[in-house]
Amino acid sequence: MSTGPDLIVVGAGAAGLTAATTLAHAGLSVTIIEARDRIGGRIFTLRDPKYGAPVELGAEFIHGLPPETLTLLNQRQVRIREMDGDNWCFIDGKLGTCDFFSEVESILSKMDDRKPDQSFLDFLEECCPSANASPRQQHSREWALGYVSGFNAADPALVGVHWLVQGMRAEEEIEGDRAFRAEHGYADLIDFFQEQLDAAGVSLLQNTIVEEIRWSPGRAEVALLGPEGASVISAPRVLITVPLGVLQAQSGEKGAIRFAPDLPQQKQNAIRNVIMGQAARVVLRFHERFWKDLPSGNKSSKKMDGMSFLFSHDKSFPTWWTTLPEKLPFLVGWAPFRAAEALAGKDKSFVIEQSLNTLHRLLGVSVQELEGLLEHAYFHDWQTDPFSRGAYSYGKVGGDGMSEALARPIDNTLFFAGEATDVSGHNGTVHGAIASGNRAAAEILPATAARKLRAGG
Repeated sequence: MSTGPDLIVVGAGAAGLTAATTLAHAGLSVTIIEARDRIGGRIFTLRDPKYGAPVELGAEFIHGLPPETLTLLNQRQVRIREMDGDNWCFIDGKLGTCDFFSEVESILSKMDDRKPDQSFLDFLEECCPSANASPRQQHSREWALGYVSGFNAADPALVGVHWLVQGMRAEEEIEGDRAFRAEHGYADLIDFFQEQLDAAGVSLLQNTIVEEIRWSPGRAEVALLGPEGASVISAPRVLITVPLGVLQAQSGEKGAIRFAPDLPQQKQNAIRNVIMGQAARVVLRFHERFWKDLPSGNKSSKKMDGMSFLFSHDKSFPTWWTTLPEKLPFLVGWAPFRAAEALAGKDKSFVIEQSLNTLHRLLGVSVQELEGLLEHAYFHDWQTDPFSRGAYSYGKVGGDGMSEALARPIDNTLFFAGEATDVSGHNGTVHGAIASGNRAAAEILPATAARKLRAGG
């Protein structure tokens, strides 16, 4: 009789942790394989030693009021705070309050998923041709492009309108335009999962890379490379929760997983037709909140003390945000799409230099002064991280049904979860990943229970 687990989970991100704890509490023996030395995946919270504040290098905001995330945090009585404040924009070389949101919403509302799918760029040219645009309309076009590439980490020439519309509908249902943070960041959620793993007796192998999955209906062998060398473990079922970028990695690249036999063509098509978006962030800690007394560059005398977000068309870090409602001397720079591609593989000093140059352009403070104010910087390169290979997924034009195909089990043996497999419109979010883990657990549990019943155990 096999002494292996009932289920092997590949990846200890939000999806894998959700499924593993759910199934272990239901009585299954579960082993998680994680390539990193920590759990959480693209949730990566550090704690700043000076202020004790959470520093998020991965997921940061709770978008709206998703029950998947809030239910878990409420179990630990975690305090949730909404980010509220002033949105500032850098327009025509001047700082001012933003006045373009309604116009961008008007453009986005014209997207229609009942029509044939098209890229957002093609939609925009059809909806609001640049050749006929007034200066005001041209600005609205640019902000709409910035929103799609910034929020979704997506290429406007590739992302599909159908996918965008589905995501917008899903956001409306949970008030997704509001942003919240947990008291200690997403570390509160990871602490919850760690407690659940311990309570359920889940086996966790860290610093262990899955190199190959050899499978046939009802059985899988997983070839591992861990701290003690190569090994193989087997189970009737494997749940694969690695990021899409890892599934897309070429054989021989670090982190890539080989399948023997190859995955069915439909699954391979789905892997190719969902796209891994690119995004980078830098977190800068200064001696003080130097921006709080800066005036706007227009006729307004309003100060920037209450700034929550700062939007621009800067090519390096077009979006910035603060720690509001906590007034801490941190600024977070966000570089999506092309900006992230330009930072991929660069060292931390280059990233800091680009971020300070951006703040100089936007706030008018000299680089020399900013360097004097800077105390510390945090950065993680998700693009070149072999166990993520990007930020989060988005749907390609013409890719209807690809998330469903990506999520579909194979021969009741290989199962798939992770934010890229979410079919409810919440791709790219922690709650989408949790929902996918719940969906996978619901697929695995009945089949595993039936197998154990037949085996008399």
